[in-house]
Amino acid sequence: MTSTKAKLVFDSDARDAVLSHAREGANDGPPREVCGVLAGTRANEPGASPDRVRSVRRVRNVAENRRVAYELDPEETLRTLESIDAEGRDVVGFYHSHPESEPVPSDADRERATWSGYVYLVCSPDGRLNAYRWTGSAFDPLRVVVE
Repeated sequence: MTSTKAKLVFDSDARDAVLSHAREGANDGPPREVCGVLAGTRANEPGASPDRVRSVRRVRNVAENRRVAYELDPEETLRTLESIDAEGRDVVGFYHSHPESEPVPSDADRERATWSGYVYLVCSPDGRLNAYRWTGSAFDPLRVVVE
């Protein structure tokens, strides 16, 4: 049976990099959320080919309580976004981990989402990746496909 959900395509190396980062955060002293930027090719129109994540960029988590929250370091994020643009790639979205809870957006994640139309990926150190497109008011689930 084929899913009717829109999909997000991940290069396998990019998927592995996200999961490696999540596992580091889970095993580094007290567990902590990790975060970063998804880079690749972004579909510009609904119904076009799906967004594709070709690489990930780690960004330092500067949240006060990194065990249960994330906040991308603003200066590092700006440099990362500029670097992605300079390489001719698109920002596809953002990722973060939930080292001790289910990989679904929390209430805090909903409150902090600001990039309407972009992907927000929540991952677990156990290998689960759940992707969503932020509509400006809700997270629409995406089917993650690894190629």
